Amino acid sequence: MALPKEKKYTAEEFLAFAETNSEPMELIDGEIVYLASPSIIHQRIIGSIHFEIMNYIKSNKGDCIPMLSPFDVRLQDDNVVVPDISVICDKSKLSDGKRCNGSPDWIIEVVSSNWKDDYIRKLHLYEENGVREYWIVDPQRRKTVVYFFEDNNNIINIYDFSQSIPVNIYKNNPVQLSINIDELLK
Repeated sequence: MALPKEKKYTAEEFLAFAETNSEPMELIDGEIVYLASPSIIHQRIIGSIHFEIMNYIKSNKGDCIPMLSPFDVRLQDDNVVVPDISVICDKSKLSDGKRCNGSPDWIIEVVSSNWKDDYIRKLHLYEENGVREYWIVDPQRRKTVVYFFEDNNNIINIYDFSQSIPVNIYKNNPVQLSINIDELLK
């Protein structure tokens, strides 16, 4: 049973409903947004990137935790999103054992049929809520748009899949992390 779309919902109402429903969905500005099933390339990309991040964190004895969708991120009382990948460095945001309560440090979305949400709605939502770094990986255009919001210095870079993309949240670490999407898909 779907909830009526006309009403604005709180995160609490949405999460109670989501526990009894298997359809993938998010709550953006109080509106329920149903998500389409991901494509094969979408799944290959998020699986490969998640694996790279996990290996980097493990080999460098890092404290951050990368989460793969479906995993809820409760940003505010009217916003619960399910990023393709979220990296959380403040473990207190995971204290309820169910979701991230607050903004992850890094979010990666792979564009599918909901491209307007990734490029517009979520971009502003993530920036307003303190996400430090946001990647939009676009398989159709073979580009990755990287937003780095830290220190009010909004940096935007666009990378082709053949380029190595430096991860900004780890730029001050002795060992840098960079991800080349073409290499991951070989």
